[in-house]
Amino acid sequence: MRPSIQQLYPVIALLVLAGATVWLERVTRGDDTQSASQLRREPDFTAEQTRLISFDRNGRQHYELLADKITHYPLSSITELDKPRLRYDAEGRELRVSARTGEVLNEGEEVRLAGDVSVLRAAAPGSPEMTFASQSLKVWPDDERAETGDPVVLTQGATTAHANGLKSDNIFGTLELIGNARVNIPRTTRTSP
Repeated sequence: MRPSIQQLYPVIALLVLAGATVWLERVTRGDDTQSASQLRREPDFTAEQTRLISFDRNGRQHYELLADKITHYPLSSITELDKPRLRYDAEGRELRVSARTGEVLNEGEEVRLAGDVSVLRAAAPGSPEMTFASQSLKVWPDDERAETGDPVVLTQGATTAHANGLKSDNIFGTLELIGNARVNIPRTTRTSP
């Protein structure tokens, strides 16, 4: 016995309904996937000529971070910096760090600088000005630490040092040249009394 069209009508209606449901789900999911993908690329915050200030526990300015432009991406929690400048003023001795670009990670705990990184520490009584140049530098601003695995050139007064990398801790006053370090200290002439 062959089923009649009237008996197949509920089965056909269910198949059409199931097909429409699958189609609707795919169309809806495709839009959500595209939106999520776009959100990964779209910033939620952009500002120009920005100055961010960090204060220590006593309410004094610890450091300031300036940038021509900052762009924050919410899903990665990365903030991109155009022409960042980091400035410390410890006991009247200024330290300035600048680069072409940068990224702020881990809610501001780490700043990665790239492109023509330059550091200038002002002179102090008995200690001449110090400069540092490299192509990259990782900075932990609150801890006042920095490091790079790129070649560095460091000058202080007439002394020049070259190395394959560097680690610095401003709080403990340490500076470690890493790999193939070469230091040129000019001779001083002695005068007899």
